[in-house]
Amino acid sequence: MPKHFLTLADLTKGDLRAILDDAHAMKKARKGQPKGAVDSKPALYGHTLALIFEKSSTRTRFSFDMAMRQLGGSSITATSSDMQLGRGESISDTARVLSRFVDGIMLRANSHETMSELAAHSDVPIVNGLTDYNHPCQIMADLMTLEERSEKLLEDMTLAWIGDGNNVLMSFVNAAAQLGYNLRISSPPGYRLKDAKLNAARVQGAKIEMGLSSEEAAKDADALITDCWVSMGDTDKDERLAAFPPYQIDEALLAKAAPDATFLHCLPAYRGQEMTAGVIDGPQSAVWDEAENRLHAQKAIIKWCFAE
Repeated sequence: MPKHFLTLADLTKGDLRAILDDAHAMKKARKGQPKGAVDSKPALYGHTLALIFEKSSTRTRFSFDMAMRQLGGSSITATSSDMQLGRGESISDTARVLSRFVDGIMLRANSHETMSELAAHSDVPIVNGLTDYNHPCQIMADLMTLEERSEKLLEDMTLAWIGDGNNVLMSFVNAAAQLGYNLRISSPPGYRLKDAKLNAARVQGAKIEMGLSSEEAAKDADALITDCWVSMGDTDKDERLAAFPPYQIDEALLAKAAPDATFLHCLPAYRGQEMTAGVIDGPQSAVWDEAENRLHAQKAIIKWCFAE
């Protein structure tokens, strides 16, 4: 059976720790090299990863392509409209065909059901590049960034999510039990994660607080994390722009966090909405390191899938 990377809830603490440690080590080993140079020990020489996009992307597309180049492999990129998938071919048939051509598949999908069906019929590893349910690659990069910026262990950190109860937040929830961090969530009514989505994590021991004000969530936190108020596919833009202003991260809110707190945002960001320019462009912002770490974290994820 192939090793898929679909949701962080499926991975053990050991799996997550191994991926993070490998990501840190590979990033350190590349210091000073040209970005296109192949790693000194190219773990995936001769391997090819298919990159399929139902949703457009900047960071996911470039980071996965460069990840395979640095690992000594290659990638083939296609949108759903480039394939028979966009003309009605079944997900299961697509999985069976691509399994004969490539060594693994990264899918950025509209629906998590598509991801699950692809994995169910694939003979090669599937990596989740994003679905409406979660965004596990992003969170691995975020956790890597927090470890770079803090002397604390993840299990001793308090992370404050302020904003939409979306797929990015869901992956923080999915990893909370294994990695032990405290997760505080402040979201507007009507845009909060459903309790049913939190129960499994809480049963496993995740320390999660919901229903907090932004000030309560931010108090002495080690990281303030947010996302855009209106994402791809959201059809209620006006309602969202009316509901979210009290959840903006500004300099005053950041000052309520720990003195060395880190600001994270998965990008794209909209200054003057989910955060002020002073926050994202200020000294406590790690968003550019966070974006770069998509590359290093995903290299480790791909290697984990191939057991290399």
